[in-house]
Amino acid sequence: MIIVTGGAGFIGSNIVKGLNDSGREDILVVDNLESGQKFLNLVDCQIADYADKRSFIEGIRNGEFGNEVEAIFHLGACSDTMNYDGLYMMSNNYEYSKSLLHFCQQHAASYIYASSASVYGAGPVFREMPEYESPLNVYAYSKYLFDHYVRRMYDQRTAQIVGLRYFNVYGDREQHKGRMASVAYHFTHQYRESGHVNLFEGIDGYENGGQLRDFVSVEDVVSLNLYLLENPSCSGIFNVGTGHCQSFNDVAVATVNRCREEEGETSLSLAEMQSQGLLRYIDFPETLKGKYQSYTEADISALREAGYDRPFLTVEQGVSRYVGRLLEKLDG
Repeated sequence: MIIVTGGAGFIGSNIVKGLNDSGREDILVVDNLESGQKFLNLVDCQIADYADKRSFIEGIRNGEFGNEVEAIFHLGACSDTMNYDGLYMMSNNYEYSKSLLHFCQQHAASYIYASSASVYGAGPVFREMPEYESPLNVYAYSKYLFDHYVRRMYDQRTAQIVGLRYFNVYGDREQHKGRMASVAYHFTHQYRESGHVNLFEGIDGYENGGQLRDFVSVEDVVSLNLYLLENPSCSGIFNVGTGHCQSFNDVAVATVNRCREEEGETSLSLAEMQSQGLLRYIDFPETLKGKYQSYTEADISALREAGYDRPFLTVEQGVSRYVGRLLEKLDG
């Protein structure tokens, strides 16, 4: 059996679908469906069972699960970087992760968990080493602390442990995330509703919309997770990004041009979109100043050295594909 926590969420549900596509249906999905709209992410998935997060944690601690568990993909966490409830964040992200780690070690099950690129803070070096880590909020700190917990017991592990530091993931099944959904998702809806998209003005020395992030498609995220399941000898903490940063302007251009393509219109350059008012720049929020990553770029050398050699989609490739699928649903 494979367990996917956060299995109704964004990355989790994509992993469930990826497991289905690889022939696996012996999947226990664990989540909290108090926000009921997430169930839509599982409608086209085949699973063996569903468990509420709270009863699942109790079951883990009471020994209700055993050696039948082959692997746990742990995506269950609060991912809202603007949630400053430290008590909740540490219980939900840190203690929960520890309980599952110890379960997997006890039962020799693979443990593939979601860390975050937010542990690096403002950077500018994004390499999986403690000296480059400086979280800017309690969400990032919860991920940072668990990675350090893993490092302390790593040499005594009895089964695969993999921490994946996700950079800016975008793609299908994120519609429930609200303001935490990707900019590609928001740009698509803004353009369809108003004929333009809004980006932040420049900050930290960057031009308007010029802040740089490592945007990675959830398609690539799923491929990596399935690879790790198939290669249980691979352990470690790895960055998950393309290894090449691109600007928010790049995402906006890819989004608008795919929308224009669907409407039978020609593609435009960044300058043309700016001059026509298709891209508009808004004030940078005061609440984000000093807490915002204006630049991220994953160093994926450790991932490559571990044997993962598949290419990653660029913004132009991945965003265009994703926006095309979004538009199909909106028009369906």
